[in-house]
Amino acid sequence: MYKPITQICYGLTLFALPMTLAAQTFNVGDTQVKFSGFFKLDAMVTDTEYGQLDFPARDFYVPSLIPVSGESEGPKYDTHARQTRFIFNTTTALDNGKTIGGHLEFDMMSTVGGDERITNGYSPGVRHAFFTYDRWLFGQTWSTFMDVNALPESLDFIGNTDGTIFVRQPQVRYTNGNFQFGIENPQTTLTPFGGGTRIVTEDSSLPDLVARYNLKGDWGTFSVSGLARQLSYDTGVSDETETAFGISASAKILLSNNNDLRLTISSGDGIGRYLNLNTANDAVIADDGSLEAITATGAAVAYRQVWNAHWRSNFVYSVFEADNDTDYTGTGVTKTTHSGSVNLLYQVASKFMVGMELRYANREIEAGADGDMTRLQFTAKYDF
Repeated sequence: MYKPITQICYGLTLFALPMTLAAQTFNVGDTQVKFSGFFKLDAMVTDTEYGQLDFPARDFYVPSLIPVSGESEGPKYDTHARQTRFIFNTTTALDNGKTIGGHLEFDMMSTVGGDERITNGYSPGVRHAFFTYDRWLFGQTWSTFMDVNALPESLDFIGNTDGTIFVRQPQVRYTNGNFQFGIENPQTTLTPFGGGTRIVTEDSSLPDLVARYNLKGDWGTFSVSGLARQLSYDTGVSDETETAFGISASAKILLSNNNDLRLTISSGDGIGRYLNLNTANDAVIADDGSLEAITATGAAVAYRQVWNAHWRSNFVYSVFEADNDTDYTGTGVTKTTHSGSVNLLYQVASKFMVGMELRYANREIEAGADGDMTRLQFTAKYDF
């Protein structure tokens, strides 16, 4: 009976060691626990053509928050360690001869509650919390509609934000060979008739459904996925629904000398919550109270160039477009966004990297007004 206590004490002792050891592992009963992650400092100078950026766009690139009016206040300097990440993986041998695995991961990137006056004490937020058994996954992780392989190596939180699917949410996923099927958490975002503050509803009676096919070879990876959704809005007086569909395709093509090319394209009616950090909503409320799905399209390309054993660069361009019916949405909603970035990374040692990244971005609304953002970012990162 004392064995588990001894193992727990041993595990706690590992956390007290200096963070120079890689991926600490220890046992708790029949469960092996692995602790890993990274520390990351970001410092950036950001200039906007009009107005100024607000949280969270001061910490990472959020296309929908680029100002298109107002007096520019000049360059702003920000620094934070909020991307720092901690990961716990567990593996347990079961009495039926099989294993079950768990994954818990959190950072401070998108949480609120801290301030920069004295302590910068931001709360941790859950990124992933799931477990796997045989071909099944249960819990919160990347949407099955998203291909993580297509994300570029960027100092920004995402990198190819305008053109990529980016969602983490609770789900049940089944994998069989190259095929995956996901039953995922539904939520609808709406533009009020005439425009205005986003309406977020939890009125769907059906989950979001995803089917995906993955292909992997010596040449790289390819993925194509389809999404089917029920958009819903129940005001208590009327209950409106709309069916939505989307498709996404992506690839990571391996080139010589460890270089690679990453491509993604996505489009659909009512996929706004999944694309470009919800720059466009899923649907707009029409003049008769019904829902009209908004068509959204995004694409991105990223090229990774390895110069030598220590130096490498990434060149990224991404673009987004929403097909808004301005008779319903008004002209204040986002029509297009696009951005381009280039970075230079120096691998000091296997676990220590520093780098700089320059980004230019533009946002245009349906009225024709547009605004630019330019950002220079410095990063120091220690993986463990």
